[in-house]
Amino acid sequence: MSSFRAFHFGRGSGLRERHMAGLGTHRAGLRRVSGRDICCAFVHYAAVLRILRYIKGTLFHGLKFSSSSSLELRAYSDADWAGDQTDRRSTTGYCFSLGDSLISWSSKKQNIVARSSTEAEYRALADTTTQLLWLRWLLADMDVPQHSSTPLYCDNQSSHNDVFHERTKHIEIDCHFIRHHLVQSKLHLCSISSANQLADIFTKPHSTMLFRDLLSKLQLTSSMPP
Repeated sequence: MSSFRAFHFGRGSGLRERHMAGLGTHRAGLRRVSGRDICCAFVHYAAVLRILRYIKGTLFHGLKFSSSSSLELRAYSDADWAGDQTDRRSTTGYCFSLGDSLISWSSKKQNIVARSSTEAEYRALADTTTQLLWLRWLLADMDVPQHSSTPLYCDNQSSHNDVFHERTKHIEIDCHFIRHHLVQSKLHLCSISSANQLADIFTKPHSTMLFRDLLSKLQLTSSMPP
């Protein structure tokens, strides 16, 4: 049996230390939280507590769907280049709204390390385009066809540049994939500021004010059960 130390907050005494024992595996002191190995140190224990407090405080949060909302599909795509300090992989984030209603979203680490922010952005755009095509097909199958190209909002100007050079040849496939569907009028790229980029919330942490502002724009509201 192995033993290790963990920290927790006790009433009236602030931080105090206690011993935990009886764990049956040789790596029982390690846990996985959001893809990272975590040892039982104070900083990681405090992070887990913060996650649990957030979950507890948002139990009655939900998405608002308005009957008066339009049925126009909009897409938002973003990437946090080399944001993971453990393996320096980038994070892809995207979301889709039907009018003002959020209907699809994703936050996922990219499979390989991107060598530039442009590469990370193109990979995110390619993943977003794949989901966009599927949603357009699904909406058409539900008798809600999209009669015009879908706006895809991204905040990196390099994503609008079709000119290749020696440093961007490794992202040529993603670029041709996106450009093909641009020519087919399935989507069109639109620039957007970081403050209004809804997908930004799925790629990186934010200040409290910006985080709440993005939640409001995503139509995530709090309502007590009846």
